[in-house]
Amino acid sequence: MRNPLSKTVVDIKPSGIRKFFDIVSEMPDAISLGVGEPDFDTPWHICDEGIYALEKGKTFYTSNAGLMELRKEICAWYKRKYDVSFDAKTECLITVGGSEGIDIALRAMLDPGDEVIIPEPCYVSYVPCVELAGGVPVTLSLKNENQFKLTAEELLSAITDKTKVLILSYPNNPTGAIMTREDLEPIAKIAVEKDIIVISDEIYSELTYGDKPHCTIGSLPGMAERTIIVNGFSKAYAMTGWRLGYALAPSLICEQMIKIHQFAIMCAPTTSQYAAISAVREGDKDIEKMRESYNKRRKFLMKQLEEMNIPCFEPFGAFYIFPCIKEFGMSSDEFATRLLNEEKLAVVPGTAFGDCGEGFVRISYAYSIDELREAMGRINNFITRIRNGK
Repeated sequence: MRNPLSKTVVDIKPSGIRKFFDIVSEMPDAISLGVGEPDFDTPWHICDEGIYALEKGKTFYTSNAGLMELRKEICAWYKRKYDVSFDAKTECLITVGGSEGIDIALRAMLDPGDEVIIPEPCYVSYVPCVELAGGVPVTLSLKNENQFKLTAEELLSAITDKTKVLILSYPNNPTGAIMTREDLEPIAKIAVEKDIIVISDEIYSELTYGDKPHCTIGSLPGMAERTIIVNGFSKAYAMTGWRLGYALAPSLICEQMIKIHQFAIMCAPTTSQYAAISAVREGDKDIEKMRESYNKRRKFLMKQLEEMNIPCFEPFGAFYIFPCIKEFGMSSDEFATRLLNEEKLAVVPGTAFGDCGEGFVRISYAYSIDELREAMGRINNFITRIRNGK
């Protein structure tokens, strides 16, 4: 029998996150700070709308692009929040989570050999999605001393005559880094000058802290026609299992994304779409409540790490911190493995998000304060033993 498998798929490495979750699931009394999932229930008014849709028999296919009512609400929301305009009919697509939006955006644009610049550390799907689309991922290592922000100099160093797309992911998973309008302006200028399309993954856009709100690069001069915004309902509205996201893109690109979506998916889940209408219309207070809770947890963890003398730049987005563990003389994978085995606490090695994540671990604070307090105690026990040579 000939080999039935695609070499491209076989060569893709599994997610570096999963092995720790698999171990934790079979380890009594273990705590996991690895999952990037809100610990809140989906707000009731959103669930209620989904239940109502089921009760009224709204269980049929929607249009391929999604319910027009939902698309209009999303476009109005982006205009209200970020002063950027999209046509609900031709520039908005409802997807199965934000991940599908990233996948089909790349497949709609890439020809074999096209290069995609991917600043790392980053979400684990970007490189595989580029490879599956036939493109060439060009990873760019960001620096802790720059708080893992992309600089103009770094971007220019990675651009070649084959560069077609730049993927931006801010607020960032795994680092929690953000990029302000001032940070994004030189990046946008380069994108315009070099004729580069930007995929802006803004799934954590509503989870920002500090005095500067999220800025979408699509709102900057010259960027509306060359930016694809990918967002969704999982993080801001605690709707991970509803599997609903969206993409906002120039009509030329959106039309081709819809074509791929049509053949691969047909349409996003109908019940989830009706629920999402309530999320966009009435969910601002829900977001604020969750954001306030995350911010308290963020401050708690930063204080704990400071008291343990573990260096960590202050993150102002998402629900992750990315402390440096280079002091302890072991790889990120070894640190995470020993911490799990010796203290029954799971964190994610920084290398799961790119080679430049070596020397760091990702800690999620999408957990209760009580769980975080217990987890920090276990980390303190672990590093105390190491520092004492045990």
